[in-house]
Amino acid sequence: MREWHKTYQSQGLVIIGNHYPEFSHEHDLDNLKEVITQLNIKYPVAQDNDGKTWRAYKNRYWPTLYLIDKQGHIRYTHIGEGAYQETESAIQSLLAETYP
Repeated sequence: MREWHKTYQSQGLVIIGNHYPEFSHEHDLDNLKEVITQLNIKYPVAQDNDGKTWRAYKNRYWPTLYLIDKQGHIRYTHIGEGAYQETESAIQSLLAETYP
């Protein structure tokens, strides 16, 4: 995610992390900020303590990655780790599309 952010941000890619805490200490915003700093995450991360965003996407698995096109439609979903080249190809294809 960090590399994709670094590589494609200037082309229009916007990455937003969604943190839905599993453990009680993960609900604390200061703890989340500390981890974001430690991991050198430069893109925004939403704190989803109540799981509203998680449920809005009908998420069941972690991690799950969604690519949303320029019109706001989910065009690609990947559950779990891996498929990095496939995902990057999907990112490139979506960035290449024109916005009406």
